[in-house]
Amino acid sequence: MENEWVARVVLCAVMVVAGVLLVWVANAAATGRLQRNQLAGIRIPSTMVSDEAWLAAHMRARGVTVCAGVVSILSGAFALLPVSMPVVVVGVLVAALVVLAGADAISVFILP
Repeated sequence: MENEWVARVVLCAVMVVAGVLLVWVANAAATGRLQRNQLAGIRIPSTMVSDEAWLAAHMRARGVTVCAGVVSILSGAFALLPVSMPVVVVGVLVAALVVLAGADAISVFILP
């Protein structure tokens, strides 16, 4: 039983940190505080061409990226709820798929 709570806390921490980072990167890149780089942000050929393209893409993708971050944070909180571990695992996996779908939506629909 103790190992299960350790797993829940680790899962919560990973998902919350990932969500906070997503929200921070989305806001920083959309406001120009995060410049073009090779580590964080939307790094596709069209956004790496110029600072203007980088900023425009991140401004356009900000809402979807922030939503993905919030979903990640909520899934971390879900990991601490008093439900069975299989339910936690399925819930967090579904949330991770939603986050990935958000990234795919950015590349397909928002940045054609």
